[in-house]
Amino acid sequence: MANMTPLPTAAAIVGATVVSYAAGWLFSIPALLPLLNTAASFPFMVLALKRGDLGAAIGRMLLWALTLAICATWLSYRDPAATDRLFLRGEAYRREMFAWVMTGRGSESMPSVFIPQQARQTAVFAGLALASGSILAMPMGAALMNYMGHYVGALAAASTHPAPALVLGWHPWAVIRIVSFVVLGVLLSLPVLSRVFAFGADWYRARPLLIAAATGLAADVMLKWLLAPTWQRLLLRVAGW
Repeated sequence: MANMTPLPTAAAIVGATVVSYAAGWLFSIPALLPLLNTAASFPFMVLALKRGDLGAAIGRMLLWALTLAICATWLSYRDPAATDRLFLRGEAYRREMFAWVMTGRGSESMPSVFIPQQARQTAVFAGLALASGSILAMPMGAALMNYMGHYVGALAAASTHPAPALVLGWHPWAVIRIVSFVVLGVLLSLPVLSRVFAFGADWYRARPLLIAAATGLAADVMLKWLLAPTWQRLLLRVAGW
């Protein structure tokens, strides 16, 4: 889907994202951190799109999302009490997911709850991306990544087997959803960014990618519906609770 990102550019994206977490930790203002995360990556996406390289833009944002996941997970593994406060909705989401891991009860296993919830999130994200060239959608995506990473890191910190918890805590349907959101965020930024920065949008290539992203969101729902109960039991064994 995406071209290989040159090593210097990849290093710059990773480095800027790491610095955004260091700054967020220093200021300790939860609402500021997603903005700092976005500032670390948005220019790199725009530069790729201005060159007409849609694949590179998606590749750069996938690398950014991976870096967000690693940073948020590692910080929460090291100090979950601090990231409870640092990440927007961090504590609430951690409590919700821990309760689900312990009991199997919660929205993660209830399609009647999680399908409308995810549909609303997707609609808001897509609307923000279309209206703002993704400059407003990316902080939302960063906030989602941060509290998801917080759950995984805190789960590992509280588990008797932290290594497998760090891997299994990133549920497969969640990973598919993250990739789909990244692709959507880049594609839906094109109408605004192509006008603001005066470049031609690669609509021929964008259409199949948009279909792929929509398919990924559907797969996310189906896998969550089918696998969440089994995954909860697996996580409970790994956690040793």
